[in-house]
Amino acid sequence: MMEPEPAPWVPEPTHDGSFTFFSPEFGEHFHSREGAKTEALFKFVQATGLEQRASQQTLKLLDVCYGLGYNTAAALETIWRINPRCQVEVYGLELDETVPRAAIAPPLIDSWSPAVQTALKAIAHDYGYQTSGLQATLLIGDARQTIQQLNQWGWQADTIFFDPFSPRRCPQLWTIEFLGQVGRCLAPKGKFATYSRSAAVRTALLAAGLCLGTIPVGERHRSHEWSYGTVAAFDPQSLHPLSPMEQEHLQTRAAIPYRDPHLDDVAAMILQRHQAEQQHSSLESTSQWRRRWSIR
Repeated sequence: MMEPEPAPWVPEPTHDGSFTFFSPEFGEHFHSREGAKTEALFKFVQATGLEQRASQQTLKLLDVCYGLGYNTAAALETIWRINPRCQVEVYGLELDETVPRAAIAPPLIDSWSPAVQTALKAIAHDYGYQTSGLQATLLIGDARQTIQQLNQWGWQADTIFFDPFSPRRCPQLWTIEFLGQVGRCLAPKGKFATYSRSAAVRTALLAAGLCLGTIPVGERHRSHEWSYGTVAAFDPQSLHPLSPMEQEHLQTRAAIPYRDPHLDDVAAMILQRHQAEQQHSSLESTSQWRRRWSIR
């Protein structure tokens, strides 16, 4: 008898009791092993001030790299806890439809409220869900193309969660061209959040016309933990400013952005182009910056 094929996505518990998957293709987990749900709440929901925005009558969310749906779920839980009458519109961009489908099985989905569980199941199976308080659509495919659909419609979000795999693993979603497309989807008073503190990513956000803020760490942290991520907006007054160390980071070779002129290059080509541009740059080396700030 032939052995059954193993499930493509194996749940792995994180330290807060929520779950994540490991992607063999990208060589990374979908979430921090410290806590998938905690990361969604801290680096995305709280970082964008969604609790303060929840009092609005309507909210529009863009979840780039929807994955297991944790960021969207955390947002819905937060909004409806504060304002059950808020009308929420969500667009999620996701390459692999098997990921959200695998994520709706127990126990992965158990930590969310019944209303959010119902929404996650419908989004995963039907790529959409509509009730009196929620209109959600999941666009399956290369986000470099699906983001252009939203821009053609003139659709803009109050909040953007940006959660691809890391720039070195998935550079095609961190380029100056793609982040420019994402920036066009941000409403004038909206906020963008990502776990990345990459100088190359921050340079691309600046090129999109956005102002930069940081997700600061607390007083107790290790020397390499100098930021939990990046928040961007058109209004700098709503942001926690970059530290002097982070500002200097933007003057090093690390700040040279990834480029994908036609939004269709493979990862290897984007990385090769980026490396060549860094090698020919006269900017300060990142290693010198690290030594100056005692970053291991």
